[in-house]
Amino acid sequence: MGLVCILTGIALVGTFTYGIVDGIAQSRALTATWRHQLAAEPAPAAPEEEPAPNLMQPVDGVDFAIRVPKLGYFAAVRDGVTATILYSGPGHYVETPWPGQVGVVGVAAHNVYWIDFPQLVMGNEVDLETRYGTFRYAVTGTRIVQPDDMTILVQRPGHHLVLTTCWPTWAGSFATQRYIIFADQLPTPTSAEA
Repeated sequence: MGLVCILTGIALVGTFTYGIVDGIAQSRALTATWRHQLAAEPAPAAPEEEPAPNLMQPVDGVDFAIRVPKLGYFAAVRDGVTATILYSGPGHYVETPWPGQVGVVGVAAHNVYWIDFPQLVMGNEVDLETRYGTFRYAVTGTRIVQPDDMTILVQRPGHHLVLTTCWPTWAGSFATQRYIIFADQLPTPTSAEA
């Protein structure tokens, strides 16, 4: 019985480790594909006020990319927030607007593969890179909520960003709450300033 428990433990740890390595590899591949696409079709220096509707649609499952300069983090953001999507990186809450649109853009991430949210403080920058320009946001606050608290994504006037992950970050799939970062879009430079 002891041997069965040891072998089961080794199998579980091996499966978990494989999942992390595979998820990171998938995230890197998606990010490389995103960068290749932008190299082939560069976005304008200043975001477009009225981008073509086809630019606000996923390409190969990727909506846009996220960059967090303070943490040196950059990754493609996939369309959706299911466990399958979050397995390989951040996902866009499909019921929320796209960057640059009025309202609250929602991005979720599994805490094993993503950034160390608690390092971000008020004023830190988070950028969303789209095929129609880059949108810069400044962190305005944080909150810990219950997993079913969707009030964080209630739409409101202005241009906002909400980032969500599991909390506490060290608990992995055993995390019982969600860590939320709120950010407001910074003024967009004009074409002359960009």
